[in-house]
Amino acid sequence: MILRRVFLSLMGRHAFHTPAVELHYHGMATHSDPTDESLMLSYKDGDSRAFEQLYLRHKGGLYRYILRSCESKATTEELFQDVWMRVINARNNYQTTALFTTWLYRIASNRLTDHYRKHGKWDQYIDQHDENDETCAIATAYEQPEHQTDINQQIQRLLTCLEQLPALQRQVFLLKEEAGLKLEEIAKTIESSKEAVKSRMRYAISRLRHCMQAES
Repeated sequence: MILRRVFLSLMGRHAFHTPAVELHYHGMATHSDPTDESLMLSYKDGDSRAFEQLYLRHKGGLYRYILRSCESKATTEELFQDVWMRVINARNNYQTTALFTTWLYRIASNRLTDHYRKHGKWDQYIDQHDENDETCAIATAYEQPEHQTDINQQIQRLLTCLEQLPALQRQVFLLKEEAGLKLEEIAKTIESSKEAVKSRMRYAISRLRHCMQAES
């Protein structure tokens, strides 16, 4: 659902016609629900049900964020479980100095960094593309027929384009679209400046549009 919304925003809402779909984001908080921060404080005080609510709210977005940043599903599963274990282990030291999502995704981002450095892949991960290059080729394995309008195939193309983004641009894009963080929160999460985040987001959107339109 998130990918469909992203695709529509990148390509324009009249790129193709599909039946109206009512979107439901299961597990996300409503105005009447307790905040993430209050739930984490309750969990800190020993309420295990509060943790279950947090997990249900954020498991989908967190998993997709890690999956789009990893080289394999097995690694994703490992890191996903490890991030939640770190949340559990850090509960006694939790402070509401930042949004829970900022804190959670900082843990995830740091864990990804640790993983690539441990396996000697950090330079390769960062340098896989020139970050200032706005071109983005489509991988041959996922090329679609000309004038393809099927939504599932368009989303597959978007996933392929996402994989080709430079790591730092992809990180910022996913934190905004999957985690729902604002630019200021992303900057805090990855310990960067807001201007740097805005620049990476601008390049990411430009590259994705170029990639998506390359065979339109």
